[in-house]
Amino acid sequence: MAEGLAGHGEAAPGDHLQAIYGLWLPGHQLERGAAPWLDPYSFQPAVEPRVNFSAWPFGLAFWPLERLLGAVGAWNAFLLLTYAASGLLAFVWLEALGLSRPAALVGGLAFALAPYRAAQAAAGHLLAPVSMLLPLALWAVERRLVLVAAAALASIPLSGQIHLALGAIPFVLVYAASRRRLRAGAIAAAFATAAGLLVYSVSIRGSIGSGGRSFGQVERYSAELADLVSRDARHGIETFAFLGWLTPLLALAGASVLLREQRRVGIALGLGALVPILLALGANLPGYERLWRILPGLRETRVPERFLPIACLCLAALVALALARVPRRAALLALALVAVDLRAGVDLFHPAAADAGSRVYAARPRALPLLELPVFLPDRQEGSVYQYYAVQAPGPRSGGYSTVAPRAADAALRALRPLTCGRRPEELPETVLVHRGLYRDRAQCLAGLLEALQRRGYVAISREHKLTLYRLGG
Repeated sequence: MAEGLAGHGEAAPGDHLQAIYGLWLPGHQLERGAAPWLDPYSFQPAVEPRVNFSAWPFGLAFWPLERLLGAVGAWNAFLLLTYAASGLLAFVWLEALGLSRPAALVGGLAFALAPYRAAQAAAGHLLAPVSMLLPLALWAVERRLVLVAAAALASIPLSGQIHLALGAIPFVLVYAASRRRLRAGAIAAAFATAAGLLVYSVSIRGSIGSGGRSFGQVERYSAELADLVSRDARHGIETFAFLGWLTPLLALAGASVLLREQRRVGIALGLGALVPILLALGANLPGYERLWRILPGLRETRVPERFLPIACLCLAALVALALARVPRRAALLALALVAVDLRAGVDLFHPAAADAGSRVYAARPRALPLLELPVFLPDRQEGSVYQYYAVQAPGPRSGGYSTVAPRAADAALRALRPLTCGRRPEELPETVLVHRGLYRDRAQCLAGLLEALQRRGYVAISREHKLTLYRLGG
């Protein structure tokens, strides 16, 4: 279950492969008696084992799924379970607000099926499942369960979702103040801020992602007003920001009720919906560039829509509030209408080639770092293919995929890039694995590599589909 990129005879690239790898690592590490928070395989031997923040907090839950269903089945099951968990947590929070069960059920469904969250899941981004921690934090604030609120909110940055955390922390504070539970909100915000600083110092500072993005990248990923009402991913899945047609109207009705009866809460939820929607417009919003340059942390981001899970939750809550006093049958009718509104015509998930059980990777020497060709720089999505095959055949490898990879990894891969086309063949290691599917637009480069391998005495020791494993001397 992914966005359906072409595999060209091998596993299709995509962020879903990066997510599978990150979620798989903790269980694998525990099975071999190693630290479950480390990645000992990517970008080897250029860097020390790196902290795998993407494994938190779902890595241990993914472990039994992977052992039972395999990596592909575990990913599909994980996505489906996170839909249910997200809706359930939103439902529980709305019930804690005193709403009727039918109204809370509609709100939970609206959050679970929010198109933006579905788009992020289809893209393989863990932003979608991590966003369920937001209603959990609000429920804990509502119940004055300070430690639960702190753990839930801090887990958002600890999972690597720093962009979402930049919005979630102030939103939880504002919500807590509106509900006169500022102590719980302040403690949770303090823990989350400390967690964010930890992730920044360990993972982001000194990486290829530190020092800020270019505003040109922000412009590329900024949504337009039409994207807020379009059921199609007009410019790609990153700028998809559809909010529904009926759902926002019901949310407006809920906001009008709330502003009359609980003004402070109405303002908190209204701002929680409106501000992320406006910020999703990014470069298309007057003044956003100035804001992006001066706000701490925002300069490190490039996709303005990352705050939208907050808006999805607030819209869901306002929909539930609009239905709080209607008869049960009307609420159930609204349940069906909201489901149709959010999902009809929204085509996001497409099957992606998995290539499970590769015999070529099974034949790779596990102790030696593996050079996979072509070489991709760490921020190139195609490197996710190499991470996925590492789930099948664990072992150190030169490549990987991370937008916050250490600069040393980037420098090492830049030095290895000439090997992609067979230049400097004397620097090739004893074992290399060629992905011909990833050479689909570079036939001349592939021919140069194969010629260099033959000239140097490499022999193909395993071949399947578009994958070939070569070893010096056979």
